[in-house]
Amino acid sequence: MSFDALTGVLLIPAVAAALLAALPNYYRVSARLNVAATTLTLLCALSLFFKRPPPGSYLLADDLNSTFIVLTTFVGFTTSVFSSSYIGHELETGRLTPPFVRFYHAMYQVLMFAMNLALIANNIGLMWVAIELATLTTVLMVGIYRTHEALEAAWKYFILGSVGIALALFGTILVYMAARPVVGEGLDAMVWTVLVTRAGAFDPALLNLAFVFLLLGYGTKVGLVPLHAWLPDAHAEGPTPISAVLSGLLLNVALYALLRFKMLLAVNPGALAPGPLMVTLGLISLVFAAFMLYRRRDIKRMFAYSSIEHMGIITFAFGVGGPLANFAGLLHMTMHSLTKSAIFFAVGHIAQVKGTQRIADMGGLTETHPVLGWGLLLGVVAIAGLPPLGIFMSEFLLVSSTFARAPLLAIILVFGLLVGLAGMFLRVNGIAFGEPRGPSAKAQASYVPMFAHLSLVLAAGIYMPAALVAWFQNVAGLLG
Repeated sequence: MSFDALTGVLLIPAVAAALLAALPNYYRVSARLNVAATTLTLLCALSLFFKRPPPGSYLLADDLNSTFIVLTTFVGFTTSVFSSSYIGHELETGRLTPPFVRFYHAMYQVLMFAMNLALIANNIGLMWVAIELATLTTVLMVGIYRTHEALEAAWKYFILGSVGIALALFGTILVYMAARPVVGEGLDAMVWTVLVTRAGAFDPALLNLAFVFLLLGYGTKVGLVPLHAWLPDAHAEGPTPISAVLSGLLLNVALYALLRFKMLLAVNPGALAPGPLMVTLGLISLVFAAFMLYRRRDIKRMFAYSSIEHMGIITFAFGVGGPLANFAGLLHMTMHSLTKSAIFFAVGHIAQVKGTQRIADMGGLTETHPVLGWGLLLGVVAIAGLPPLGIFMSEFLLVSSTFARAPLLAIILVFGLLVGLAGMFLRVNGIAFGEPRGPSAKAQASYVPMFAHLSLVLAAGIYMPAALVAWFQNVAGLLG
């Protein structure tokens, strides 16, 4: 098999995972190899913008997944840089032992491999396998501290994830059954590039049923309400770099799978419109998570509910559909990934210097740790959708598009956004500006990933290059 960019984004993390699992317990070597592997994977992903191999029966690169794969590998790279200092501190304080650190680094590369495979798979069965591999990998990483709470969170994630696995598998089988009479038995009935050209002749009743199961199955991974119960616990108890990857990347991968199947229904004139289902779950997730922000006492759990809120916004955008709403959804997805991972970078180091994740034991961070305090505050300003940052632009476009097409839905959308904004600032105000509370250890932090992400979010809110706008417009048009 010849080496190309598609092979690279799979082979590099796979080889790195094997090396990291086999290496002795040398933390510095493992951390540097982890960063080097994610750097090379990012370079391979970027090359897909310039040269793509032709699609095969198993792998595919197109405009849609190129957007997702570059975002995934970029955040994976910056998170690995943050992870170097974060996991080093966990090793020094004894929260993680050397064997578990080695396990962490190997699993990190397995996770990158699984997410990349899910995004470039041209076979819907292979995509399902990849998403479930990513899920099971994160289950193992959530429980890595081996505390009672971490193991409970991992088991809850595993059990609810298994339900999602089963539902998504059943939906995938139903798509195959719908395709078989038209395409024939065998591999072609699961190849995306074949399915999308022939889906207009599929049995619409089977496609409709399949999408319901797929929405519930992959919606569990997206964290949509009421399928979200695993997500706050997983964020609160797992290592913070995994919280950044979960919020910034894995939720996107599951949503990407849903979008692929949504495109199949769009070309079948007899199939139901998937938009209303996605709009409903998106709005429920947004409003529910916005209210839940008010009662959180754990800072990572609070930002986990923020992730549910924003995945609801993105699902709503793609459910509304049309060029403008799809553009807003793509932009919001990108900005959320960058912003939420930056917030978790700040939160991870804050929890280390304070020795706790309890909001009540934090305070006055802008006074005691000004870089972390102001970094967190800037991240919250961004995630709340205030101008001139990128999320403000995506929410403005989405609200404008919705008001033009469904004013009542726009009112619910704006209500949820305002409730979430107020709840977020109510909780963060004391952390940033209250009386200094709790211990104040010296921060051994890498600030570059956090401020690199926030700089990109600020730049996107002020000016987006014409080439990037044209790319997003093209992808938005593909989504229908």
